[in-house]
Amino acid sequence: MNWIGLQNLLSGVNNYSTMFGRMWLSMVFIFRLLVFVVAVQYAWNDENKGLECNTHQVGCSTVCYDSIFPISHTRLWALQLIFVTCPSLMVVAHVKYREGKDKKNGSHQYPNPGKKKGGLWWTYLISLFFKAGFDATFLYILYYVYKGFTLPHLTKCSLEPCPNIVDCFISRPTEKNIFTWFMVVTSALCILMCVFEMTYLIGKRLCREFMSHHNNERYDMTNQQTLMSKHKTADTSLPGKQSMQIETYVKTT
Repeated sequence: MNWIGLQNLLSGVNNYSTMFGRMWLSMVFIFRLLVFVVAVQYAWNDENKGLECNTHQVGCSTVCYDSIFPISHTRLWALQLIFVTCPSLMVVAHVKYREGKDKKNGSHQYPNPGKKKGGLWWTYLISLFFKAGFDATFLYILYYVYKGFTLPHLTKCSLEPCPNIVDCFISRPTEKNIFTWFMVVTSALCILMCVFEMTYLIGKRLCREFMSHHNNERYDMTNQQTLMSKHKTADTSLPGKQSMQIETYVKTT
């Protein structure tokens, strides 16, 4: 797969991301994608040939390999990276839609199309939920399928056509466990980044709404005080006017 093309496509998300979003994107492409392409794939390229079982029964090693590795780590992580990065395309598509709408109408309905206001704010927030959810889901799948995140040095297999319980040895289990835990930890950190960013966005919006509501209340109170002062001024001037009218009436009579 052309991972460089995906990186170039998502690099524009930095223009619309917060500090946490930029840290998340850097972690995904440096500590996950780059490590996956350069090192992780080569650590698992011999998982089938490197599995040795103490039997020469035809088909036994193949059946045991399928039982030990129901799904390849590398393919699972490749799917995870694809699913995790795809929600960011929602933000890019929404910004492009705004730009295209302004261009089509010849107006400036969105002076800053990348500003997270209105529908784009919700799109960005939903993309964070999806990214964190996908990462958490794939971590659970990995843990459920392999009964943990650590591969054993020795596994026992008794599936047909194996003649009895045979011992199977995984190739380079220590190296694979190191890379497995590295990918697990980086995935967990990415989830935390998404949670921090969601908290930041929601908190910032709540503060803005609170300040706007507070300013509106102060504005209303100021207007009420102004109106009350005007009424008081009018009330204090009223007796003077009435007395002048009475004096005028008496003189005329």
